Amino acid sequence: MPRFLAFDRYIARLILAPLVGTLVLAAMLLLLDKMLNLFNFVINEGGPVSVVWRMLGNLVPEYLGLGIPIGVMLGILLAFRRLALSSELDAMRAVGLSYGRMLRVPFLFATVFALVNFGIVGFVQPLARYNYEELRYELRSGALGASIRVGEFATFGKRVMLRVEESREGGRNLAGIFLRTVNDRGQSLAATAATGQFLRSDDPDVILLRLENGTLVHDPGGGLAPRVLAFAQHDLPINLPPMEQFRARGDGSIELSIPELAAVSMDRSASRASRQQAAATLHRRLIQCVALFVLPFLAVALAVPPKRSTSALGVFLSIVILVSYHKLTEYGERMAGIGRVDPVLAQWVPFALFSAFCFWVYHVLAHRPGGQPIGALDRWFASLQARVVALIGRRRQLLEDAPVPAG
Repeated sequence: MPRFLAFDRYIARLILAPLVGTLVLAAMLLLLDKMLNLFNFVINEGGPVSVVWRMLGNLVPEYLGLGIPIGVMLGILLAFRRLALSSELDAMRAVGLSYGRMLRVPFLFATVFALVNFGIVGFVQPLARYNYEELRYELRSGALGASIRVGEFATFGKRVMLRVEESREGGRNLAGIFLRTVNDRGQSLAATAATGQFLRSDDPDVILLRLENGTLVHDPGGGLAPRVLAFAQHDLPINLPPMEQFRARGDGSIELSIPELAAVSMDRSASRASRQQAAATLHRRLIQCVALFVLPFLAVALAVPPKRSTSALGVFLSIVILVSYHKLTEYGERMAGIGRVDPVLAQWVPFALFSAFCFWVYHVLAHRPGGQPIGALDRWFASLQARVVALIGRRRQLLEDAPVPAG
């Protein structure tokens, strides 16, 4: 028994490092793909750059829905591939350790991350998605101070006009300021200032604009001469325009948690379209968690290369298979949401086929003498690689043997 416990700890160490590394790398790659679009969106709306990081943070739970399965798959696969290439796997098999016994630790990791994934996709992801949409709304409405663009005239309601030549720190520090306000009696106030900044006030509907080193021109109207004043510092209160409150959470099934999705899918008073969409999203989120329990079978089957081969074909196939299955479940969710297919069939039939494939490749490896599920495919790729190398070699030889033109 102590020998088996030491073996389990050894397997856990081999799995943990690539699992965590792959999980972080997958999440970062998915975020980088979105980061450029978010920067363009925030810059076009004139918002502070810090909003980009808040929006990316709210997208992390959504991307972990794919990142966790990839991390678990590659963590187990790379650990067993290392054992196979170093012949440790053969030694373990020789002393009586079956593949089923070796899968104890991978199943422990799969169970832990299935529970983590359930909490993320079931409860954290809906709230994060709602926060993400709220940030987009606030950027468009100017609630984040994003309505002031450099070199353009910005209006606050109907009575305040502002133009700045330079904006720093997300719009809080301004330079080259021109401001004009008009009150109910037709009196106007114009000001220019070298620098300025926005400050909060006790009234949430009023913001203070502190101007420094400028000139103020007050026109009282009625034919009276304007008054000009130079100042070192001057505070101007600005009434913020009224803004509509952002909608309540739940506009779409993506913002509902698993209990809320179950309630909507069984609510006979809701529309049929709402019930279908809720059911489609509910079953897909459940599948995202349950699928983790069959990944150890697929990972181990693809981790062991054929004898006398160091091919990484299994690593490539594992990513292709998992991403393809993920996209298939997304497509099934969309089709079920619009009523073209039953939500249960759209998710659980592909899951049954995927599970059957995982069990089959594992059965070939573990229970058939000399079985190698990707052996034929590995030989075909090796043959293709040899032909490509030979073709490149012949092409290079022809170029070297070609006569050099005279003169």
